[in-house]
Amino acid sequence: MTDRVFLITGASRGIGAATARLAAEAGYRLVLVARDESRLTGLAAQLGDPGRVWPAACDVTEWTQLSGLVDRVQDKWGRLDVVFANAGASVVTSFLGHRGAPPQEWRDMVLANVYGPALTARAALPALVASGGHLVLTGSAAGRGVRPGNLYSATKWAVTGLAQNIRAECAGTGVRVTLVQPGLVDTGGIPAERAGDPKLDPADIARAVLYAVGQPATVDVNEILVRPAGLL
Repeated sequence: MTDRVFLITGASRGIGAATARLAAEAGYRLVLVARDESRLTGLAAQLGDPGRVWPAACDVTEWTQLSGLVDRVQDKWGRLDVVFANAGASVVTSFLGHRGAPPQEWRDMVLANVYGPALTARAALPALVASGGHLVLTGSAAGRGVRPGNLYSATKWAVTGLAQNIRAECAGTGVRVTLVQPGLVDTGGIPAERAGDPKLDPADIARAVLYAVGQPATVDVNEILVRPAGLL
């Protein structure tokens, strides 16, 4: 099979689902990854030929599940060209304890936002080296500055470093690495205090992803920062 294969984690909603729609229009075969298989199946049904869209229930913080899925993709379709490490989570935090989720709820966010993309890279990079492929990671504008009490922001700082370190290790392999850093995106989980702020649509970020992966093999778009108009 010669059609390129695009694997998206966190594909069941928001940025992941929007990227899946644009990637399908661009002619990619798709592997849609999330923990909620029912939502994936519904999205896959919207994207056309079931032989070109593979909904795969998988927890990206579980190495055996993730590495096994990449092996199955290669066995079935013979290649893997683009991997979008997009799965993540967000909870409101305060280190002084003034507001937000209790500490016992922080662990899942840290694992999803840092460990998950790290495992995704480790599982996928051998296949991407073979195809001269592209790894895209979802960071955040929140990972570029100080946000008082914000552990989510700190996890996205970590993703920025992760992307840079992966790019450095992949130098000379033909693999390109892009960090996409969205500002506030209307994915349905916006904190109440930011409800009135300007927001991006998930499709705005999906277009940025497709822009990066659509460049010639000689072009490596390292970082894309996308903020809604009207915000500093």
